Amino acid sequence: MGERTGRRARAGRRLLIDLGPLRRSRDLRRLVVGELVSGLGTQLTTVAVPYQVYQLTRSSLDVGLVSLAQLFPLIVGSLLGGSLVDAIDRRRVLMVAQVLMAGCSAGLAVNADLGTSLWPLFLLPALAAGFAGLDDAGRSAIVPNLVRRSEVSAANAIFQALFQFGLVAGPAVGGLLLAGAGVRFVYWMDVASFGVSLLAACLISPQPPSAEGTGAAGAAPHRPGLRSIVEGLGFVRGRQAIQGAYLIDINAMVFGMPRALFPALAATRFGGGARILGLLYAAPGAGALLGALTTGWVSRIRRQGLAVIVAVIVWGVAITCFGLEHLLPVALASLAVAGWADVISAVFRNTIIQLAVPDALRGRLSGLQIAVVTGGPRIGDLESGAVAAGFGDTTAVVSGGLACIAGALLLARMLPGFRHQRSGG
Repeated sequence: MGERTGRRARAGRRLLIDLGPLRRSRDLRRLVVGELVSGLGTQLTTVAVPYQVYQLTRSSLDVGLVSLAQLFPLIVGSLLGGSLVDAIDRRRVLMVAQVLMAGCSAGLAVNADLGTSLWPLFLLPALAAGFAGLDDAGRSAIVPNLVRRSEVSAANAIFQALFQFGLVAGPAVGGLLLAGAGVRFVYWMDVASFGVSLLAACLISPQPPSAEGTGAAGAAPHRPGLRSIVEGLGFVRGRQAIQGAYLIDINAMVFGMPRALFPALAATRFGGGARILGLLYAAPGAGALLGALTTGWVSRIRRQGLAVIVAVIVWGVAITCFGLEHLLPVALASLAVAGWADVISAVFRNTIIQLAVPDALRGRLSGLQIAVVTGGPRIGDLESGAVAAGFGDTTAVVSGGLACIAGALLLARMLPGFRHQRSGG
């Protein structure tokens, strides 16, 4: 009996998320606390903005356009932010980003106080997206320096668990707060969350840029700007493992992320309002949170490229099933499966990129990754909104899921270096 219990305990430890990096790194713990609180606040706003837009316009296309308006600032902010992250103390970058993002959320709260004009719902989230790119590039570049190389995948899993917890709790709580306290309270909650994240960033150790060379010529600290960004992009050339990690995520998010349709689906297919909308936004995060909390096995997977391909195909199948389903519980379960697949893909993609890039370039390549990860869904919002406007919600969701599957298979064939990528090699 004792031996059987011991085997079960060991199996549980192999399955559950590895928290060892948190025990060994004080700075990682502080970074995690700040990300947890600010992530929850950000997700409240992520629900409130499309809800306000749909209430004002009754148009899924307008919801998609609000998201599209964030694309250019997000890409610019991520790329320039990545360049800045490689040039100055990364802790200072995080601190400035918190202040700027808090200002945008305060502007949304003031807009709600003054009667809700439509244009601030386009402008302020777009600015916040640019500042978020700066913040995310800084965090991604810092993490590999806080843990052992063998712990990078475990640290990525921890941050994915935090992010997905925000995706679950944020929208669910956001829906309740929108129906009860209203949008102004939601936005001010987001402002307060950035204050906590700012304090956490202040408490971590300084994170100066690396003096490590980039591989060829070596080494001097660079000046942030276009030339620096081009240098970082040049590193991707000829490296199929990194190219595949970027491209397969663009494929999944552009075609297989129908979140711009959630307000319309909540109001029509599922016959509800803000509460149902909150559940639709939260369901992928619930599945992803479960996936992140059971990632104790990821450090033992060597075929990381193949793991990403399989996960993206599962995502596409789940989104296709969601598009065909009219029962709310089954639809939520489909979105949860999609979220589970997405977090597994994200852990492996982040690890592939972080370990393949020297520290002196990590900010710039992290910036590119953030532009891909967060820019793809904005294009996906426009794609799904436009297809829904022409052919209906069901066609938009199902066609996107099928296109996601086809794209993953095509990339697997075209990029054998990505398909055969192995950890430690």
